[in-house]
Amino acid sequence: MARTPETAGIKIIGKNRRAFHEYHILDTWEAGLVLLGTEVKALRAGRVNLGDSFGEIRDGEGWLCKMHIGPYEMANRENHDPFRRRKMLLNRRELRKIRPRIEEQGLTLVPLKIYFKHGRVKVELGLGRGKKLHDKRQDKASKDVDRRIAREVGKRS
Repeated sequence: MARTPETAGIKIIGKNRRAFHEYHILDTWEAGLVLLGTEVKALRAGRVNLGDSFGEIRDGEGWLCKMHIGPYEMANRENHDPFRRRKMLLNRRELRKIRPRIEEQGLTLVPLKIYFKHGRVKVELGLGRGKKLHDKRQDKASKDVDRRIAREVGKRS
């Protein structure tokens, strides 16, 4: 696989596949994270789970809640709390765009993936609207149709 300039220097640590199943993602942002040393080492080992995590804006700052970063085995008793809130590094302009959409429109700030970009930990955030059950069924049906079409096209060529 050839590396494009956009993907050069990026190593994906974890993805939140459930987010695309549970939400219609309307907009995305990239944010840095304020982490402890043991958290970074645990991330390098791939010990992260974005499943139940969400973002919130409190007191003019972005926070990432319920993201699980497993303990680092080689650390001493000063290891980090796996579920602590972590500060997201977003600028004021981004926060001003996100906040009213969360509060007024009832959208949710969902982490989509976490990755290293040139040695720094970044998280891709998506602004999502929750899907209803019939939306999930419709998405599954359209994926099945696309899969069938791809299979038929593959047989013919």
